[in-house]
Amino acid sequence: MGVDELRVSVWKRYGQDRLYVNTLKGEAAAWQDRRTGEVHIVIEALGEAARAALAAYETQAPEPAPSAPALLAPQPIAQTPPPIPPDFDLALHRPGDSLRGLAAERPSFVARLFAWLMRRPVKTDSWNLGIEGEQVIGAELNRLTRRGWYVLHSVPLPRIKADIDHLLIGPGGVFTVNAKNHRGRRIWVGDHAVRVDHGKAHPYLRTARREAARAARVLTSACGFPIAVTGILAFVSPAELRVVPTLLDVRAFKDRDLSSLAPLSGVLTAAQAQQVFQVARDRRLWESA
Repeated sequence: MGVDELRVSVWKRYGQDRLYVNTLKGEAAAWQDRRTGEVHIVIEALGEAARAALAAYETQAPEPAPSAPALLAPQPIAQTPPPIPPDFDLALHRPGDSLRGLAAERPSFVARLFAWLMRRPVKTDSWNLGIEGEQVIGAELNRLTRRGWYVLHSVPLPRIKADIDHLLIGPGGVFTVNAKNHRGRRIWVGDHAVRVDHGKAHPYLRTARREAARAARVLTSACGFPIAVTGILAFVSPAELRVVPTLLDVRAFKDRDLSSLAPLSGVLTAAQAQQVFQVARDRRLWESA
């Protein structure tokens, strides 16, 4: 494997400053402590290529230092926003509402017989599993409301016939949360794919990124000031959750670890968070998202 098949990424967290060298599959081949210059080889067979990739990276122009999210200037809030009709108020949605109608449709006898013969799950089984996952994650997110956060569930995106499982809004920013029910399974989250029990790659990260970008565009336009949105993958009671350290634009949590979001602050003021919530809860806002 040559240098052109390796990718170098910057990782700065918890007071550390490192460069990671990953293969195109997301496997860490080596990493370098940028303070000491020490290189740690993870895959011996790629040691020479990894050192060459690090050397080539360091000769490039230095990357701009990441800036902390700036506290946005308070925006004026409408004096009394018009009430949202109940049919359009997403605050009345429960976790999993978008899947309930699908799960209620009982498959035909022929469909169930075919699934049994082929040893495949019936579609309603996966929908019920999805509802359970959204209920578990929704309950964890609802606990954050005691700390000044707002939560919306089952935000519909009718134009693409999909939905955002949960939308979290608070002092620490705005997050789209995608619930995944792989209870008791081993989860590996790379830079571009997620694997369950070392199985086939799932495009969960691509979905999370698209949902976050879509929500950022809609909310920024509606609120009149820039709103950054981060995607979150939330897994229900996995046996193990491993996340590559180079994944920076999407966050991955076990369900119980979502509580670590509670103390986040410094991105939105209380007034801004309330404004974003009031705007986001109107279903009509998302019709062309």
